[in-house]
Amino acid sequence: MSLNESTLIVPETDLRKVVDSEINYLYDLEDIYFLQNDPKAKQAALTLRDAVLRLRRDGAFVAVPLWRVNEDPVGPHPVGSYEIWCPLESFASVYSYLALNRGNLSILIHPLTRDERADHEVRNAWMGHSFPLNLDTLPVRSDDVPLQYPSLRLGYSSTFQGPSLEERKQAGAAIERALSKEKEAAKAPMD
Repeated sequence: MSLNESTLIVPETDLRKVVDSEINYLYDLEDIYFLQNDPKAKQAALTLRDAVLRLRRDGAFVAVPLWRVNEDPVGPHPVGSYEIWCPLESFASVYSYLALNRGNLSILIHPLTRDERADHEVRNAWMGHSFPLNLDTLPVRSDDVPLQYPSLRLGYSSTFQGPSLEERKQAGAAIERALSKEKEAAKAPMD
């Protein structure tokens, strides 16, 4: 996408549409990348994986590294990698931990939706150096909701509804009132 194309996108501002489109899983906080021919990089990746497992066990957050560690390129991933599934409920904690503890490892972060190609191509973010992905290995759209670990009842499997639209509007109004005297805070449009 060129810079000119990206400026044509109009961000959604309708509260109901935004809430309805929230992504319930962020799973590839996740694709932890390492150069498979670099033993130190591989060991750093595996040490990080073990640390995430220990912290999950101890209750710091919910994050589920898949059992498989890809020693070679697999799917769209051009180097050694492994995935860590993370539900929305733990995203901030896991993101913060990985940002502070990833060292020189690269991490691809993307949502898990029915639109796998878009998730990897335009809905992604990187911690560290980015890698070119082989997007031809991904389907454009899947018919199935991407459930992972439904026994945890998190993400798409959650029964929690979150605040109503009215509760969100009240919270937003309270935040605007609190920030009204703050010189450095931008004011929200009045429309």
